[in-house]
Amino acid sequence: MSPAESPPAHGKRPEVVGLQQFGLRDAIRSSRHVPCFTGSTAMVVRLLTAFSLMAICVVVHASGMTAALQKLRPFAARTLSFWRSTWLFISVAVWIVGLHLVEISVWAIVYVWDGAIGDLQTAFYFSAVTYTTTGYGDVLLPVEWRFAGGVEALTGILMCGWSTAFFFAIVASLHGQRVRVKT
Repeated sequence: MSPAESPPAHGKRPEVVGLQQFGLRDAIRSSRHVPCFTGSTAMVVRLLTAFSLMAICVVVHASGMTAALQKLRPFAARTLSFWRSTWLFISVAVWIVGLHLVEISVWAIVYVWDGAIGDLQTAFYFSAVTYTTTGYGDVLLPVEWRFAGGVEALTGILMCGWSTAFFFAIVASLHGQRVRVKT
């Protein structure tokens, strides 16, 4: 197999690998962030980055849940028809999924910015698969980012659990109103 036919390494953009043979690799690298840490220091820096991203996800989620609660307050005092409450549940579900997509995007952008994954589409795919703990394993992070991928998965579990509890609280609240009205 010739160098031009060799498959790209994980975490590198195929066009960067192909440009190495033409001597243009340095021009590409100078246009994006290049990590300056190596070894265990790099892993610690990536873990600190991951915990910062987790904190950002918590802020996004808390902000989104607070906004949703403020929008839902007027519905708490009245009894809704089946279709009206169903539409409310759909709206809340779309809102929650949107919050998760924002959080996934934050992780993906950092992966691309730091050069852990070569393009935004692949980074978003990897982040979605990791955040939801699907874990196909077809895209891998560089070694120094692997623990951060685990932190992303744990963050996804926590945020999905929070979303589930929020959704359950809304259903229980609306169902509790119906029970009180019937008795």
